Amino acid sequence: MEELFNKVLQVHLKHKDCEERKANVRVMIELSTTPIHRRDLLVKLTDDTDPYFLFTLPISEEDFQSLKVQQGLLIDFASFPQKFIDLLNLCNVEQDSDNPRFLLHLTCQSTMVEGCATFSIVETNAFKHLNHLSLRLIQGSEKEVKEYLAACLASLKAEKQALDRKFKETEDDLCRQLSYTQQTLSEKTKELEKLRSEWTNKTSSLSSRHSEELQLEREKILELQSRFQHEMERLRQDLEAAHRKSSQQLQSRVTDLETSCRELTERRYKNESIIRDLKIKLSGSEEECQRLKQQVLSLRRENSTLDTEVHEKECVVSQLQVRVAVLEQEVKDKEMVMYRTKEVLEATQQQKESVEESAENKEVQLRKLEATVKSLSEELLKANGIIQKLQGEVRGLVGKVKVKNTVTVSQEKVLRETQTKLESVDKDLQSAQRQLLSKEEEVKELKEQLEMTVQKLNESKEVLKTNENVINWLNKQLNEVQLSKKSLPAEPLDSSPGLSTLTGLRVQFHPQPGKPAVSSDATPADHRVHLTLNRQSGDSAGLDPKYFSSGEDGIPAYSLSSNIIQRAPSASLSRW
Repeated sequence: MEELFNKVLQVHLKHKDCEERKANVRVMIELSTTPIHRRDLLVKLTDDTDPYFLFTLPISEEDFQSLKVQQGLLIDFASFPQKFIDLLNLCNVEQDSDNPRFLLHLTCQSTMVEGCATFSIVETNAFKHLNHLSLRLIQGSEKEVKEYLAACLASLKAEKQALDRKFKETEDDLCRQLSYTQQTLSEKTKELEKLRSEWTNKTSSLSSRHSEELQLEREKILELQSRFQHEMERLRQDLEAAHRKSSQQLQSRVTDLETSCRELTERRYKNESIIRDLKIKLSGSEEECQRLKQQVLSLRRENSTLDTEVHEKECVVSQLQVRVAVLEQEVKDKEMVMYRTKEVLEATQQQKESVEESAENKEVQLRKLEATVKSLSEELLKANGIIQKLQGEVRGLVGKVKVKNTVTVSQEKVLRETQTKLESVDKDLQSAQRQLLSKEEEVKELKEQLEMTVQKLNESKEVLKTNENVINWLNKQLNEVQLSKKSLPAEPLDSSPGLSTLTGLRVQFHPQPGKPAVSSDATPADHRVHLTLNRQSGDSAGLDPKYFSSGEDGIPAYSLSSNIIQRAPSASLSRW
């Protein structure tokens, strides 16, 4: 019989007629092997305070199989005792805590089935109680209780006999030790008395000797003190004289050294200033040298690319010159008109100049991008040549490998290096292609911006033409008004059927904010026609509203300050 577990655990006892209570129960697990090599597990529950409390359960391999099926266990009979012991140890560890996680329950059945109890291991959590294992124990019969009590008596007697033997042995050992210690004590006391007498004699003799030696030493110290005082006085006098001489010599030296130090400091300051200037010059020259070297390298790199671009740029320059000549001709043709409306169109000229500058900047950027694209294409061609060379080398190596069956380690290394070079070149090709695509996209964007700027220029030109047409129309209207005034006799102004009250006519343009409005007098005479808005809006007539709307991209529209004629015939507008 092999004992696997034997501990006292806290168990919750439940009975139908009694309240639930806690009790300390001894749980024993024993493993027995029969002569037929059959193993049985025996579970016992006993109480040390109640000798009649006995519950047992023998579990054989066949019983375990039925238990496994009933309770859904996932272990076999060989590992069941150890897992059972682990669960009991967890209960033992957590039985002292306030909220134990693992609990042991022993529930007695109803009175109909007496002598049976269920021993279960329960895990508690916030949701529910999980029953890990439940065993149906049988209460011990009178015979089993007597056998259990006889076994307990036998074990107690054996323990008592063992304790009696240990007690007798310890008593004999203690008696022997007592006699030995008493003998040693008597011997040590005698030795102590002898040592005390010797110590007193020695201390008395030593104290007398010490007093005599002290007196002799005091006399010697007094004599030495008097001698040292005389010698110290002589030494002090000699040292004072030597100190005076040395101080005079040192003072003379100090004066000489101060003069030399002043001269040396002046020289040092001069030298430091010269060194600083030289360092500044040296650093500047080094920076210039490095900058010039970098410029030389950059110029050498650009030189090779610029030679190929010169011809294309000359073609572009010729086209631009033709375009500039056409624009200059147009500008010359419109100089007379711009001279008349110079003050009104200053804002448009400034915007035109800014647009032209942006266009030139975009063209410069285009040229730079074209140069970079060409350099990248050249690099791509070089990379393609390198790839072709490497591919030829690889083909030659492959042919040699086919001819020769045995390849040395050095040739394998060469092949690996060529493969790495090919991969690096492929990567460079891919990066170069990506850069080409990005540059092409940038070129497309710049071309679109150029087209937008050209459209804006065309729109500004159209606005200028419309302004010129408006001015011509206004001049015609003014001339007609003057002719009508000269032909008609003096009448009250309110009775004129075709025209409103006109004292004068002034055309007022509104340029960009920040500059004063410029008023142009239409008539050469002193008469100025002021436009009035005394009539209702339904009776007034004027130019088409499209000439008064603000243009796009910051180009201001030029509008009249007020209606020129209240009831002008619509035929004049249709003719214009």
